[in-house]
Amino acid sequence: MLVLAHISDLHLDGSRRASERAERVRDRLWELPGRVDALLVTGDIADHGTEAEYEEAARLLGLRDGEPPFPVLTCPGNHDSRAPYRKALLGQPVSEGPVNSVHLFDDAAVLMCDSSIPGQDEGELDEETYAWIETTLDELDGAVPALLAFHHPPVALHHPLPDAYQLRRPASLAALLERRPEVAGLITGHAHTPAATAFAGRPLVVGPGVTWTLRLPWEGEGAADRDAPPGFAFHVLADDGRLTSHFRTV
Repeated sequence: MLVLAHISDLHLDGSRRASERAERVRDRLWELPGRVDALLVTGDIADHGTEAEYEEAARLLGLRDGEPPFPVLTCPGNHDSRAPYRKALLGQPVSEGPVNSVHLFDDAAVLMCDSSIPGQDEGELDEETYAWIETTLDELDGAVPALLAFHHPPVALHHPLPDAYQLRRPASLAALLERRPEVAGLITGHAHTPAATAFAGRPLVVGPGVTWTLRLPWEGEGAADRDAPPGFAFHVLADDGRLTSHFRTV
């Protein structure tokens, strides 16, 4: 059984408000060593994509000044910028290509995929990323179930704001999933609301936002509920490949 914590949309911008909300969630999760296998961070880590924002994220997530209690797995969102992200957050050489990574556990694999399009709010898994997913799954050879994590949901969530900036070409993703029964589910962010639905016959789970929560159309005026507490999720991937998700606030 794999237990994953999941946060999204920190939008660190140098303000005390953004840092304090992220620290509250971080402190709660850091109390769980030995109980959580990894932390997923599904994009919009920075608000403006600057090196200073990623340096703050690296400090907050324990990637520079100390070891986090479990692996921290990240992927970019539409507010992120690939070159500073690689340099200041990951400590990698600067590159403008998609930021994709695979992480292997005893009984599962997690593929962190880059759905960002530089300079745009919409998302897309480009041809390089699709080829990387296929090659990575080929190398795993169906030995363990896999989860795909990226920023942009490929379906409507029934709010005009996130629905205007979905993942492009969802049919391409659906075709991949049809060929790949080992993919047990999809994990995304971007919408700032905890949500669960299905896509191409697989569970699709959207993580809550740390910086603010989306107010749905029937909940009142204004999209951003800045007074709602920051949220996170737990995803449990069972040995039989079944994905279960739980949502919490801090």
